[in-house]
Amino acid sequence: MERILSRGWSGLGQPGSSRIDPIAYAAIAGLGIALWWLSKEHPASMPIWAPWDFSWSEYLATTLALFWFSRGLMREPPELRPSRWRQIAFVSGLLATYAVLQTRFDYMAQHMFFLNRGQHVVMHHIGPFLAVLGWPGGTIKRGMPRRLRSIIEHRFVVAAVRLVQQPVLAAFLFVGLFYFWLIPSIHFRAMLDVRLYAIMNWTMVIDGFLFWSLVLDPRPKPPARVSFGGRAGLAFGVMFPQIILGALIAFSHRDLYPYYDFCGRLFPSISALNDQHIGGIVMWIPPSMMSVLAVVLVLNALRRHEESHPEVDPAASAIAAQAARWTGR
Repeated sequence: MERILSRGWSGLGQPGSSRIDPIAYAAIAGLGIALWWLSKEHPASMPIWAPWDFSWSEYLATTLALFWFSRGLMREPPELRPSRWRQIAFVSGLLATYAVLQTRFDYMAQHMFFLNRGQHVVMHHIGPFLAVLGWPGGTIKRGMPRRLRSIIEHRFVVAAVRLVQQPVLAAFLFVGLFYFWLIPSIHFRAMLDVRLYAIMNWTMVIDGFLFWSLVLDPRPKPPARVSFGGRAGLAFGVMFPQIILGALIAFSHRDLYPYYDFCGRLFPSISALNDQHIGGIVMWIPPSMMSVLAVVLVLNALRRHEESHPEVDPAASAIAAQAARWTGR
């Protein structure tokens, strides 16, 4: 059986695999056309998991990433393939992000503030966090077309990613975008303008992937861009501004976001202030938990590196020692 599977993996890199690719791409395009037509002509007949307002960009980003990931898995030798739990984490994170953007939940999030906050927490924190935890970059690159891979690996693209992943700028963007889209006047405009709404969602998702891929990098520096201590500091540092913003909204005594009254609330029994209070708590607690979990994962990566390499970053060792005092280990 192993011999057959190995032959199949190696065969995907041969010309025979090129005959499968057009079929797969045609199936992705056909399914997209069907979902687009159904969501446009028969939205009431669509199941809850189907797109509410079909977006080609969000659909293709998800389906192509899944296809290239599975294709890359089959092309990778077994010793380089991500573990099963990493594969599950990547798929779960990608599907969670897709679910809050391309199902009926998106409609619900446009009519209740606390659901909108839950949507942003998933697309900015939970979804990218899980997907990056799978560390799928190398696998996806192996599965994507060579021409596209050469564009992604171009020095200008690499330089741009390095720029936005500078630790201070990365933390500023991660917190700043969360704040920016919640400025009441900007939030009101973004929720009414289709194009601005799409920009808001895309900036949140892309920034989430860029930030968590910097923090959750399991490798030492180099080749990682930031030391273990720096990564733990980033995850810990972005927690407090989000707690402050969530608390300010949760304890506010006036309606900061009148858009939801303007468009009509999905649950009229929940008042504007209660909706806002719940939304503030959603912004306060889950993101904080994600930061704490990220610190734990970074420290675990440091521990594993220490076991195999005694020489480690002094700052990271100090953080690990402090964590040992807290846990008693």
